[in-house]
Amino acid sequence: MSSLKKLFQQTFIYGLATVLPRMLSFLLVPLYTDVLPVREYGEFSIIISWIVLFNVLLAYGMETAFFRFFHKEKDKGLVVSTAALSIIFTSVLFFVLAFLLSSQLSDLSGIREDYIHYTLFILLLDALVIIPFAWLRANEKPVKYAIIKILNVAVNLGLNVFLLLFLPKMAAGNSGGIVAEMYVPDFEISYIFISMIIASSITLLMVISFYTKVGYSFSTALWTRMMRYAYPVLIAGVAFAINETFDRILLDWFLPENIAEEAVGAYAACYKLAIFMTLFATAFRMGIEPFFFSHAGEKNAQKTYALITRYFVAFGSVILVTVVVFADFLKILLIRNSDYWEAMKIVPLILLANFCLGIYHNLSVWYKVTDRTRFGAFISVGGAIITLAVNFLLIPTMSYMGSAIATVGAYGTMMILSYYFGQKYYPIPYDLRKIGLYLTGSVLISGISFYIFPNNYLIGISLWLAFLTLVFLQEKTAVKQLIFKR
Repeated sequence: MSSLKKLFQQTFIYGLATVLPRMLSFLLVPLYTDVLPVREYGEFSIIISWIVLFNVLLAYGMETAFFRFFHKEKDKGLVVSTAALSIIFTSVLFFVLAFLLSSQLSDLSGIREDYIHYTLFILLLDALVIIPFAWLRANEKPVKYAIIKILNVAVNLGLNVFLLLFLPKMAAGNSGGIVAEMYVPDFEISYIFISMIIASSITLLMVISFYTKVGYSFSTALWTRMMRYAYPVLIAGVAFAINETFDRILLDWFLPENIAEEAVGAYAACYKLAIFMTLFATAFRMGIEPFFFSHAGEKNAQKTYALITRYFVAFGSVILVTVVVFADFLKILLIRNSDYWEAMKIVPLILLANFCLGIYHNLSVWYKVTDRTRFGAFISVGGAIITLAVNFLLIPTMSYMGSAIATVGAYGTMMILSYYFGQKYYPIPYDLRKIGLYLTGSVLISGISFYIFPNNYLIGISLWLAFLTLVFLQEKTAVKQLIFKR
């Protein structure tokens, strides 16, 4: 239990590094939906989807390989320098080539060339902090990690608020001053990207000391072994990017041109209500990934992993029911512009999909600690195929509802496949009775509350309280042990 307490302490700090910044960025959603018309928000969301995909490509699984070899190799300095030099070389090479070809990329994608330039700077800056952040996590420095992450989003948030909200008002009241010269009309999306670039630049400066300490020795043999471990992670990452955000691009491709960006805008905005599940799952994963590797050799590792997964499902099921029951209240806080509300019907499906994804991340321990990362790639590619196929089939007739169904199908299938193969190659004694109870109960209550009795808070809150009581009664002994046992 002491190892579990350490896990949850680190998870709490990593959670601050993930949840607080995203909660700050959470405030950007009402700002963006107030300032940007639905169509422009859709255009911005499509570019962000491309950024997510290329972030994965530029990392190419090196972060996960770094964790594995950092704990495995005796010469940790060589692992650090080899990984860092690899990322530096590939990132700079990509930036230069893509910048030279930006005009052609603009013609091919339909994205403005200046937006492509902004995107390339963001991608380069994000890539250059991959290994420094991985080094902080591997050396269990969650506080420094959290401070840098929080500062990044605080700067981003502050610049967005100033440039989108205050600068136009100041320019209007100071027609001849320097503020008026700073302001550019109809420049909102560019202001958003400029804010991101400045925030990412400050983040890089805060970890620049890492690059002054790296030995800059490169081992081709080590790099080859790291890439052999990393390439399935890369394939899995690309598949995850497709599952996570590529539906916005597919909506843009498959819907008629006159409605595509509006549909993407509404879908992307309402998708943000799943942020509560995403925040929880991400913070949990940030804590457990190093924990899984460092405890893989312990005698009772499988029992510990099973307990962690049960806790995750218990907490996640409560989040699912809570957000669904209070979705109509939350949408007013997050998305004040009612033009975006037409896509609210996707919310339970997207929450469930992200819940399944979180469970999948917990189940995926088996192929990471046994060096069978190729299974992660196979499973993720299977999910991506489902995403692409179902979107292709359903978008023409169901629009973004088809995308939501595809997301549930992809993540649900990945979860089931990971459990099946995991029990075959690295059996873990999961408590299927409790896990099934929490998962099934939360899905049923969410469906009844949202689709059968919409806007009926008497029924919704009653079901919510009943489910909270059920989970508490099932887990009260474990919670007391976790809190009080030393």
